[in-house]
Amino acid sequence: MMRRYFASGTVQGVGFRHYTRREALRLGLTGWVRNLPDGRVEVVAAGLAEQLDAFERFLRQGPPGASVTSLQALDVPDEAELAPAFEIR
Repeated sequence: MMRRYFASGTVQGVGFRHYTRREALRLGLTGWVRNLPDGRVEVVAAGLAEQLDAFERFLRQGPPGASVTSLQALDVPDEAELAPAFEIR
């Protein structure tokens, strides 16, 4: 299963990508995270539904220093090529 997330709020300049990568690796997910020019953070993650649900709970709260005001989650086809781990782009 694969999901794409868009986090809004204070999510850039607060270590969001690094914390997100660490949590994804802890949960055994593959995928990537990147900053967007509009101030949001985009995340694509693949794993089991239970892993993705736990990851989404993390993303809704964010790391210390972040303030997530909105999180959009979309199921996406498992067709995307992902690295064998979780990377920061």
